[in-house]
Amino acid sequence: MIEFHNVFKRYETGHEALKGVNLALDSGEMAFLTGHSGAGKSTLLKLIAVMERPTRGQVIIDGANVGRAKNRQIPHIRRKIGMIFQDHRLLADRTVFDNVALPLVIGGLSQRDINSRVRAALDKVGLLNKEKMMPITLSGGEQQRVGIARAVVNKPPLLLADEPTGNLDPELSAEILKLFEQFSQVGVSVLVATHDLALIARMHYRTMTLRDGRMINTGLEE
Repeated sequence: MIEFHNVFKRYETGHEALKGVNLALDSGEMAFLTGHSGAGKSTLLKLIAVMERPTRGQVIIDGANVGRAKNRQIPHIRRKIGMIFQDHRLLADRTVFDNVALPLVIGGLSQRDINSRVRAALDKVGLLNKEKMMPITLSGGEQQRVGIARAVVNKPPLLLADEPTGNLDPELSAEILKLFEQFSQVGVSVLVATHDLALIARMHYRTMTLRDGRMINTGLEE
């Protein structure tokens, strides 16, 4: 599903965020990406989501070299990817339902399809009874669940999560990770960037480690 072949990323400031990174994530696989602050985790996720382009090397998503994708192709690529952030990025003036529906509205789906998909996504994360509420009235864990519902409402084959449990206590963090497990079990590839080593240790999934922009451990036996 994801392949990096000798990927470098240098910013205009001269900072080299990634240095010769190689990795692979299979369809339906769940894995963690860890490393110190500034190790390159967020840059790696941005390359996958085509929010950044590699300076050198190949980023392959679902068989396509996205580093060379034309700008008009990027929306189609991103429809295959669900993004989950630490800060939720919910629209404060929209209901839970409207927040989750946003990708479908942008995609031009009918209201009937939007209604069924949004309610299915909210049901999956246990928030079907809160579709009419505003995000500010929800707990931090519930807001993160809304973000997850929005990320999966398009039924993408790939989920990327950038520090998704950073603001949550251990119990809520474990609940969020169980949701990711459930998506993986139905064939969705899941890559979670986190520095929470205790959480990773409990989950027993492959862990890839970045240090100063280099992949020092892919989690695979050599």
